[in-house]
Amino acid sequence: MAMTMHVNIVSAEESIFSGTAEELFAPAALGEVGIMPRHTPLLSVLKPGEVRVKTEDSNDTLHFFVSGGILEVQPHVVTVLADSAVRAKDLDEAEAQAAKERAEEAMANRKADIDFARAQAELAEAEARLRMIRNLKQGRQG
Repeated sequence: MAMTMHVNIVSAEESIFSGTAEELFAPAALGEVGIMPRHTPLLSVLKPGEVRVKTEDSNDTLHFFVSGGILEVQPHVVTVLADSAVRAKDLDEAEAQAAKERAEEAMANRKADIDFARAQAELAEAEARLRMIRNLKQGRQG
């Protein structure tokens, strides 16, 4: 039996996942981090991207999209406090593409630096969603 840790993925709206896992990968601010049981304590800002959880029960990998947030790691518990989080199966490619186009348009027609910064953040999130959707599609086809 492999060592496990408890993983919680929570957004402002709801708890997305709670269960045991063998590994977790998350998009930390300075690059992707891999977490395994008994990892040293860590606190990191998350950027928009994919969180992957290799579960103990099905030996399967679950995929989630987070728009940003905080990753807290304790030796036996990992918590992802996401600004917003979505299960991979619930991602909508057309919606992400439309969000990307809106953000690009807002950047082109900027009226203030605050609007431009917000548009940049929205563009980064939309691009991360599209990248995750495309990577998952390629993985399923290959």
